[in-house]
Amino acid sequence: MLPFFTEQFGNASSTHAFGNKVADAVMKARRSLKALLGVAYDHEIVFTSGGTESNNAAILSALVTQQGRDEIVTTSVEHQAILTLVKQLATRGVKTHLIPVDSCGRLDVEAFRWALGPRTAIASVMWANNETGTIFPVEALAKMAHASGALFHTDAVQAVGRVPIDLKLSDIDMLSMSAHKLHGPKGVGALYLRKGTKFRPLIWGGGQERQRRGGTENVPGIVGLSKAAKLASERLEWERVRVGALRDRLEQATLQNGHCMVLGDVSSRLPNTANIAFEHLEGEAIAHHLNKAGIAVSLGSACSSGSIEPSHVLRAMNVPANSLRGAVRFSLSHETTVEEVDRVVRTLSDIVAHLRSMSREHANPASDPSDSRS
Repeated sequence: MLPFFTEQFGNASSTHAFGNKVADAVMKARRSLKALLGVAYDHEIVFTSGGTESNNAAILSALVTQQGRDEIVTTSVEHQAILTLVKQLATRGVKTHLIPVDSCGRLDVEAFRWALGPRTAIASVMWANNETGTIFPVEALAKMAHASGALFHTDAVQAVGRVPIDLKLSDIDMLSMSAHKLHGPKGVGALYLRKGTKFRPLIWGGGQERQRRGGTENVPGIVGLSKAAKLASERLEWERVRVGALRDRLEQATLQNGHCMVLGDVSSRLPNTANIAFEHLEGEAIAHHLNKAGIAVSLGSACSSGSIEPSHVLRAMNVPANSLRGAVRFSLSHETTVEEVDRVVRTLSDIVAHLRSMSREHANPASDPSDSRS
């Protein structure tokens, strides 16, 4: 990325030599994403500022371009980039069907099928959940959406680079992704837009991105995304096996503490995500103590940090009340080591034991000698 902050400073949309060199870098970036996503054409990649913009662009475009259709089908466990948008659209009269999930976070596919109809403009279902890692059958859902005449979009921010994706072989019309989930820079991402899909830009301006997203391209970010996509393609299978094994090691050791459970569909989920709920404990307290030990975890989605309300994902899964506030999400990567996992396990065990001891003391305070009666 560094040369594109200084030496290669040209505008990719310009016709002079300085701009041509930069335009070549942007084209190479499209091809890197084309390879990672299994895309048929370079121009099906539209660079954006990230997943939130891509999600908004996909849904708002569908409502405008799908004449006579003004309904959305999505899920109760989507990222807030989707749920906040559809909540705002409801104030304009747009109807949204929120499809439920079961206790493992698996989508009610029949409910999804029945929600589709002649007024559905778009169905939007995340490829994998950001809190539990549960993977949804998006290819099959896309076929159902097309059968009803609707477009299909997937928020694949969590999935890209972690599971194989071949969009040439799917019915998915639009897909959102972000660079920072691939160890790339923040503030850049892309929207996959299948050739022939009607599209209305979210951001109007010049002719950038084939007139589908106005504004001068964030070239350093795009170059960083390109490199991250290339590296993700090379280590996809290796990371799936190795990181998945580390996640299992973390979970199995942590479960030895007792009175805790792994959340999500353990048979179909991302290799890097572990969400563990501890009974009668506050996840916020666990995260606080882990943070003091130099271990970063989260309480659900990072975008909802600071909220004292239980995660909407865990509520939708009907996680038992005694565990609802005790959920902690661990995210691993190819940089995670066995030694780090084992350190987390040891530290976490000490923290849980300490918090449970304090909880017992609070529930059964020692009697005050001054209160004794003769």
